[in-house]
Amino acid sequence: MILKNVEVMRAKDLPISEIMTKEVKTLSKDTSLFKAEELFKKHKIKHAPVVKDNKIVGMLSLTDLQRLSFVDGYNDQYDNDFALYTNFTVGQVMMASPIKVTPDITIAEAALLLADKSFSALPVVEDDWLVGIITTTDLLRFFAKEAG
Repeated sequence: MILKNVEVMRAKDLPISEIMTKEVKTLSKDTSLFKAEELFKKHKIKHAPVVKDNKIVGMLSLTDLQRLSFVDGYNDQYDNDFALYTNFTVGQVMMASPIKVTPDITIAEAALLLADKSFSALPVVEDDWLVGIITTTDLLRFFAKEAG
C-alpha cells in the first residue's frame, strides 16, 4: 500500500506525544537480568528505559539480553546463561546515556532518527523526566491506521 500525501503531511506535523507509549515499564540499574527478562515477557515489550528517580540513565532491550546468551550450543548452555544472569545487573549491560527525544518532535523526525541510528525505541523526556517511549511499533501502528 502506498501512503497518500495526507498521511505523510500528518507525520510531518503531528508530535510524537500523539502516538508514543505513555505508560512505560521501567527498570533500575540494580535490577537482576532475571527480573528484566521477566518484565519483557510479562508485558510483551522489547525495550525498557532504565531510570533513577524517574530520570533516564540507560536503555535495555530484549536484544541486549539475547546477546548475552551463548550462540554456540554448549550442553551446559542453561548453566552458562544462569551464571551470566546471576552475576550481572541491568546497569552492567544497558546502553548508558541513550539518545533521548522530547514529546514535541514530529512523527516524521522520530521515524528518521530511528531509521538513521538503527534503533527500535527512544525514550521521551521532558525537562529530563521520562514521559514516554516511542517505538517502531508505535510508528507502524500510526501509519497503518492512517493508510487504512
